[in-house]
Amino acid sequence: MRTALLQSSGRPGSVVENLKVLDEAAGRAAAAGAGLLIAPEMFLTGYAIGEAIARLAEPADGDSADAIADIASRHGLAIAYGYPERNGETVFNAAQLICADGTRLANYRKTHLFGGFERDHFTPGDQPVVQAELDGLRIGLMICYDVEFPENVRAHALAGTDLLVVPTAQMHPFQFVAESLVPVRAFENQMYIAYVNRVGEEGEFEFVGLSTLAGPDGVARARAARIEEIVLADVDPAHLAASREANPYLKDRRPGLYGSLV
Repeated sequence: MRTALLQSSGRPGSVVENLKVLDEAAGRAAAAGAGLLIAPEMFLTGYAIGEAIARLAEPADGDSADAIADIASRHGLAIAYGYPERNGETVFNAAQLICADGTRLANYRKTHLFGGFERDHFTPGDQPVVQAELDGLRIGLMICYDVEFPENVRAHALAGTDLLVVPTAQMHPFQFVAESLVPVRAFENQMYIAYVNRVGEEGEFEFVGLSTLAGPDGVARARAARIEEIVLADVDPAHLAASREANPYLKDRRPGLYGSLV
């Protein structure tokens, strides 16, 4: 499945403008043969928008979800995107996957909040593994800081995730996460990982780009620079199956030794 990574911070504070950016990107990705377009963490509204987060937060089935379902169906590709989810008075940092026919397939709430900014504005989710089937692949959802916890990614590996989709807002000076940690996570867990970042200055943060799609061999199939762009790479089920057969990590585990981890 050809996968498009939309590296962009959109237009912080404007849902209308970000939907336009997503629509244009979906057209470009579909023209390049992509079956899945992934946008960064909090792409719908912007990340560093302070109290506007609560004002712009929407339910998982809200108006913006309907608009993105329309974008997906018009362009004929699935879309994963980050947004602030409202559930009553509670706001989550969430990511949603919508199928090419406009069906909402999965919604994930970030389980590990990063820093005071996120803890001030969001409630952490409590479901670590959220998955959906898409074009013969098992897609898992995670957000940014979550991927830095090996237990989280290993849980996805044990649940059979083939492609882990990680919208992120990864900032300076932590670029080593994109450069080194994500490919290692993909290798040690025998999966593809799509890590899709914001880019440029936003409020107090400097997002570093470097979006990547890493394969189960630990090799980056696509790597963005530090500009707004779309990069594409293929997720190959045959390569994934061969890699899992050759790499014994998951088969050689000894869970009885790991009780102290929990």
